Amino acid sequence: MLIDEAKITVQGGAGGDGIVAFRREKYVPRGGPAGGDGGRGGNVLLRVDGHLRTLLDFTYKHKFAAPRGAHGGGKRMTGHRGEDLVVRVPPGTVVYDEDTGDRLADLVAPGQTLLVARGGAGGRGNPHFATSTRQAPRIHERGLPGEARHLRLELRLLAEVGLVGLPNAGKSTLLSRISKARPEIAAYPFTTLQPQLGVVRLNPETEFVVADLPGLIEGAHQGAGLGDQFLRHIRRTRLLIHVLDAAGVEGRDPREDFATLNAELAAYDPVVGALPQVVALNKLDLPVARENLPALQEYFSEQRRQVFALSGATGEGVQELMAETARQLQALEDAQPQPEVEMYAELPPGTPEPLEIVRLGEMEFEARGTEVEKIARQSDLSSRDGSAHYQELLKRAGLFRALGQAGVPPGATVKIAGQELEYWPD
Repeated sequence: MLIDEAKITVQGGAGGDGIVAFRREKYVPRGGPAGGDGGRGGNVLLRVDGHLRTLLDFTYKHKFAAPRGAHGGGKRMTGHRGEDLVVRVPPGTVVYDEDTGDRLADLVAPGQTLLVARGGAGGRGNPHFATSTRQAPRIHERGLPGEARHLRLELRLLAEVGLVGLPNAGKSTLLSRISKARPEIAAYPFTTLQPQLGVVRLNPETEFVVADLPGLIEGAHQGAGLGDQFLRHIRRTRLLIHVLDAAGVEGRDPREDFATLNAELAAYDPVVGALPQVVALNKLDLPVARENLPALQEYFSEQRRQVFALSGATGEGVQELMAETARQLQALEDAQPQPEVEMYAELPPGTPEPLEIVRLGEMEFEARGTEVEKIARQSDLSSRDGSAHYQELLKRAGLFRALGQAGVPPGATVKIAGQELEYWPD
């Protein structure tokens, strides 16, 4: 089963807490602060695995969280960093931000890695807060939570050549003839319910991947048939083989079929509609196809289309088509070489949000903003020193000035990142 779309949530590991500790050694009076820093949380990475072909694994698991960093220890020992979590994806995976719809990355090469969620920073231990006037600080920081993102993964098959054509044109039969792929073959519409891949190997130096793309009928770009599910896979192909039923066994005219499907491709994506095409007039094993062949060849010659007459069932003419396909692919490669792939990349961090005071009720407000929320998450209020330090950091961040400008009355409750404080201006 081809699963080509999935939605997942990724969460970087939280940082470990710094601690409050002091040297306790014999003959060393007043040893001073010695609390270690917390370790950084693990990152979440997407990495291309060349052995995967679908997004099937993501139908069972949707949430991926990296482990947190360890807390600091005494004697200034830093906690262990959380291990990175590597999530494997198949080649051809396109990554989107589910919340904004932005396209974030296109992962195509085995080993290519994308950092999608950073681990949170570890908190600092009390040695960082020692000063000449505060030599025994009981202040430490908590670790920050890791980044969280909602992602949509979309798989686009990696194939140089796409077989397109209306149902029962003989695409599956042709694919089974030119490769070791074994798609279901039967004389009814939509026999093939999912894209099929096959590798064509002409000689030790020449091979390419062909995709049989099913369900393309009139109205496919608007959701008719199965085309809206699989048209995306055509975007990666460099060359199309347009398979036509030269016998017209279902009463269809191959010339009309050709025009219909090309209109669908152009309506879906003008770039796809402009891809180079080779016309394959199939089913020469049927006498009516041979009767129709001269008129069809003349028509496509007038259309300036390169035409090959063949039979997927018997193999007649198939070798010539594959040789020409390989030649055109090489010409395309020489004209437009594949760009270099960045093997390791990181998504940019989120844009810092400015400080904002939001009224929740008559005596209830919330302070929002990247800086003040970070201070609230890092600060520990279990000690007098910690509380005083927290107040000082909020003052430096401009919170009290903003509360005054917003008209927050004395005694009001102010929420910051889940913490509740009473506001009493000086």
